[in-house]
Amino acid sequence: MIMKGKKGLIVGLANNKSIAYGIAQACAAQGAEMAFTYLNDALKKRVEPIAKEFGSEYVYELDVSNPEHMDSLASKIERDFGKIDFLVHSVAFAPKEALTDSFMKTSKEAFQIAMDVSVYSLIDLTNKLESVLSDDASILTLSYLGGPKYIVNYNVMGVAKAALESTVRYMAVDLGKKGQRVNAISAGPIRTLAAAGIGDFKQILNWNEINAPLKRNVTIEQVGNSAMYLLSDLSSGVTGEIHYVDSGYNIMGMAAAQTDENGKTVLSWDANK
Repeated sequence: MIMKGKKGLIVGLANNKSIAYGIAQACAAQGAEMAFTYLNDALKKRVEPIAKEFGSEYVYELDVSNPEHMDSLASKIERDFGKIDFLVHSVAFAPKEALTDSFMKTSKEAFQIAMDVSVYSLIDLTNKLESVLSDDASILTLSYLGGPKYIVNYNVMGVAKAALESTVRYMAVDLGKKGQRVNAISAGPIRTLAAAGIGDFKQILNWNEINAPLKRNVTIEQVGNSAMYLLSDLSSGVTGEIHYVDSGYNIMGMAAAQTDENGKTVLSWDANK
């Protein structure tokens, strides 16, 4: 198995519909051992059974905005695992009003929260775990097309994802000197707990399905398989990359459309019609 003997930490898993769950599932299938984190007591009840599903008893409370949680994490990992070979950062947050109002109404406080939780936490987490990350560790975070491109209703999270992708590149250079790798997966839209906060998300799903070259949305299993590749030795020569797993939607420069009998432009399920 590709990841037999590898140990890793999955940060940000919320439930079995999460992208992080798909990643954990793919890694476990290839022999990896994992530890998990949960944000609060409400999520602990969901995460603990998932950890057991993957044969793990290691579950830690972690709010990336809580200095005490961050400072104590490495010692817990060292106690239970010694060193870890991979880290999955699946953390993002912005206040609800920053995702429902127009972008220009984003408050300074909401902007700072989005950047701190969604971006700086990757830097901070990696620094805090420096002592327990193996010399060839692979670090993975999750992005979205709303970073490099405008996506309706994505607002301040789009700016945060743009910063996250740039952070991946700068971290890749710094950590590359140690032999460690940093990459991101930019997944297509998926119905997750995080996506529930984005306005008209059903419209985004439909649009992606209609216009993606593969004419379908992706699943957490498909994203998980790509993540497993980036976390494993199969991708030992890859770092600083933003890897798209979105049925090809990101390559499209023009929507697939046709006109109806009244001359009105409508979306087409077949770009060749």
